[in-house]
Order: sequence, then C-alpha cells, then structure tokens
Amino acid sequence: MMSRVGITFKIYPEEGQLDSAIEGIKREMNPAALATEDIGFGIKVIKVLIKFEDTETSSSKLEERLRSIKGVNEIEVESETLI
Repeated sequence: MMSRVGITFKIYPEEGQLDSAIEGIKREMNPAALATEDIGFGIKVIKVLIKFEDTETSSSKLEERLRSIKGVNEIEVESETLI
C-alpha cells in the first residue's frame, strides 16, 4: 500500500492579491483544505493542505507550482506528514 502525504503550506500573498491567490490555488492545486489566517496588522496568510501519494510528486514540485500562481509571494512549509 502506498503512503499518502499531507503538506500544509503557509502562503503569503502579494499585497492586494489575497482573493486572486486563493482562486488560483483552488483552480491549480485542488487543495484538501484552504483557510486564511490573520497574522496581525491587517496581514493575512493562506494555509493550504495538499494530499498526494508519496510516489506522485515532492514538496519542492508543489512549491514550484504554487509560486507560479498569480498573487502568490512567499511560501513556507508549515508541516509535512504521512497520513
């Protein structure tokens, strides 16, 4: 049986691009979960959970895809685990 991996990314959108980034992430990545979190001073980050078979891809490839989405500025891997 193949292992499934779950990665939670914390994504910092470009200024004024929160909605655009969220729509692009939903369209391009088909996340298992997506939420916004207020980190202070009116700044919001997008938290995205992506699940996949561990033989399908890697976190670095997912990061590349996320970086190519309009409105995405910075990306951090918040957690990575087998599920």
